[in-house]
Amino acid sequence: MSARRAPRPAVAWVLAVAVIIVAVTPVVLRYFAFWPLDQWQVDVEVYRMAGVSILDGRPVYAAMTEAPQLLPFTYPPFAAILAIPLALIPFGLVGWLWTAAQVVATTGIVWYAGYRLIHRTGPWAPLTLAVLTAPMLWLHPVSDGIRFGQINAFLVLAIVMDLRRPRPRVLAAVPEGVLVGLATAIKLTPGVFIVHYVVCRRWREAATAVGTAVTVTLLSWLALPEASFAFWGSALEDPARLGPNGGTSNQSIRGVLLRIAPHGATGTLLWLLLAGTVAVAGFGLARRLWRQGDSIGEVAVVGLIAVLVSPVSWVHHFHWMVVVILALLGSEPLARTPAARLRLKAAIGMTVWMLCRGPWWGISLVARHGAWTVPGRILQNSDCAAALVALYLLWRVTRDDDRATTGPGAAVRGGVRESAPSLSRR
Repeated sequence: MSARRAPRPAVAWVLAVAVIIVAVTPVVLRYFAFWPLDQWQVDVEVYRMAGVSILDGRPVYAAMTEAPQLLPFTYPPFAAILAIPLALIPFGLVGWLWTAAQVVATTGIVWYAGYRLIHRTGPWAPLTLAVLTAPMLWLHPVSDGIRFGQINAFLVLAIVMDLRRPRPRVLAAVPEGVLVGLATAIKLTPGVFIVHYVVCRRWREAATAVGTAVTVTLLSWLALPEASFAFWGSALEDPARLGPNGGTSNQSIRGVLLRIAPHGATGTLLWLLLAGTVAVAGFGLARRLWRQGDSIGEVAVVGLIAVLVSPVSWVHHFHWMVVVILALLGSEPLARTPAARLRLKAAIGMTVWMLCRGPWWGISLVARHGAWTVPGRILQNSDCAAALVALYLLWRVTRDDDRATTGPGAAVRGGVRESAPSLSRR
């Protein structure tokens, strides 16, 4: 479409906001207007409870939310301190504000992770952003995050912003690794990105992330010594606080094995073997993508490692699939080349896969027994399978990129080869 017919920037952004609101409305109606009150925003209620516990002077890790959920706070003390503002707001309002923030954060993830495509569309960029964001809000990990009032959207956004190249203008004065460190201090699993820094011998970023995490953790210890002793001394070592590890919601490799493999030492050994294999292959792929200058693919791969090798990865932890889909899509999905066609098919296929609520369909089939058990088990573990397939697809669509980046037109910047056209910082 010609530039003369392109919308004015203000009009484009208004239309983009309208598209996103229309897209998220069915999700919000389902989990806010029509959802049982005793299951309403149960996770953000846990966060708020931690803030209330601090203000009331009661033990943070001994408190439980109201029946019938009776959920404990499971994050480090730094996260409890960040939850204090939630305690100052009525719970009903917190749920709505938290949901709006999740939608904004998910849109931000698409903006930063999809920049290679979005910025190519010029004045149509706001609408491109909206069109890409709309289906992401319907992915079942994302909609489950909205259902529970989860924190994953904010952590994924922080990691994407910290590792993306070109670096977002808003972080121009923030050393790389700071947001990774803060995310790790809030929830331990983002620490896998520190391992990625070490594998890539990015010592400065690793030291910054570790230093940030240690600093805020020590400050939290000074502010909440009793809670810190409780978390690091006992709560961290109690997997039962997280809920039934073998339930369908746990889609990590370990969760799958708890459902279908032998228990005890044999199951543990099998988990360590499979998780170790995924980690070695995944970190190798992430390092290659970093060297190629594909920072979005790099983040996608390490995010997948996090959910696969973690002992517990609930369905909503798979918010990383937003980054994965955009990493697969690339910058020119409509180009008439075999590589572009493969990327488009991979991105569409993964989107459709994650739009389907496979784990819940699977558990319904397993309950029927008989001939339904095997297909039910396959569907029940489909998010874990999606993550493994996504790792393969990311390897498949990028395996020829290294040749392109080592060609005559490739530039070398700071040890990282880059052949993509330079983009203005957004």
